[in-house]
Amino acid sequence: MNSATSPDIRLSLIERAREALLNQGDESAAPWLAGPIERSWRRCLAQGKNPGDRVVFDAVPASRIRDLLEANRHLIEAAAPAIRSLSRAMLHTRYFAILTDANGRVIDVNGPVDRTDRNAAGIARVGVDLSEAAVGTTAIGTALTEREPVWLHRGEHFFADTSVFSCAGAPILGPDGQCAGMLDLTGVNAQEQPALRHLVTHAARNIENTLTMAQPHALLVRLTWPGRVPGNDDDGLVCLDSDGRITGMNPPAAQMLGLPQGQWQVDAATLFATGTHVLFDAAAHQRGPFEVPVWSGLRLQVLCRLHGQVQAGSSPTSSTTSPGVPLRDLEEAMIRKAVEDARGNVIQAARALGISRATIYRKLRTQQGRNK
Repeated sequence: MNSATSPDIRLSLIERAREALLNQGDESAAPWLAGPIERSWRRCLAQGKNPGDRVVFDAVPASRIRDLLEANRHLIEAAAPAIRSLSRAMLHTRYFAILTDANGRVIDVNGPVDRTDRNAAGIARVGVDLSEAAVGTTAIGTALTEREPVWLHRGEHFFADTSVFSCAGAPILGPDGQCAGMLDLTGVNAQEQPALRHLVTHAARNIENTLTMAQPHALLVRLTWPGRVPGNDDDGLVCLDSDGRITGMNPPAAQMLGLPQGQWQVDAATLFATGTHVLFDAAAHQRGPFEVPVWSGLRLQVLCRLHGQVQAGSSPTSSTTSPGVPLRDLEEAMIRKAVEDARGNVIQAARALGISRATIYRKLRTQQGRNK
């Protein structure tokens, strides 16, 4: 279903899909639903659930709340900066943020929750089980099951009782490749905001980066593709111990290195077709971004920094989830890329950058001197 369709038509198509699939089991409902939502509906039906069943938002006993929060303390702390940014982005939308553990139990709530609304108050409580098994199709249950970001509006939820909600959700993968939890943005009888799927995806990525950076490591390797400059939120992040063994990475790094989910703790030597000593030496000499081959035959642009250098090199204004790349490294990478794009024509590269040829030559000589 096209989320750009007018609100009335959207709701009408959702209702037709509900009637066709949930009430009649008609396969023709599929074109009106996003794949993850349809699969969630079918899972609920297979479990014997009925869309008209009453939904009860059960919470873990109060005596277990402390244990739940302590077990997820690192996730809660890593998510705090991203959730504060979400609150600013959603200030006038009547949506609020919910953070859950990997089982769909609420561990944090942030934003304008109307506690006089029983629907909002019912789900916005620490300890409430919002998994698919407990409350059917929601952004939380679907994102945790499908391991991908989703957007659900009103009747796209399985139960009629939950059709007052509109929500966007994204899973959060830990530095070991396993699901650590999920982030959800929910509104009650609120205007549809499909753009929140992009917002929640970006926030989840920042949380994953923070979790990765918090891993014990001797060396941090930032990955991107040749022609790009490391230093963005979508960089791959790989943490290595002093023996060159990977202690954690974020999903972009796993994707660039071709690793399946959950199988990330391997020796760096099995991934990079260059000795790990090259990576450590580059960090020790604070070398700028450079290309390395991987055993797949591809090449990656990397920036290596020892653990202490990451904090020392960070800009005071940089995001807490994206340690800053020293300005010198960014400048050199931009110059090198401009020269490469100009196929070695320094005059053309200088014009593109708005600097003199002499400046380019001087910067390149300085870089070559440091890399020796």
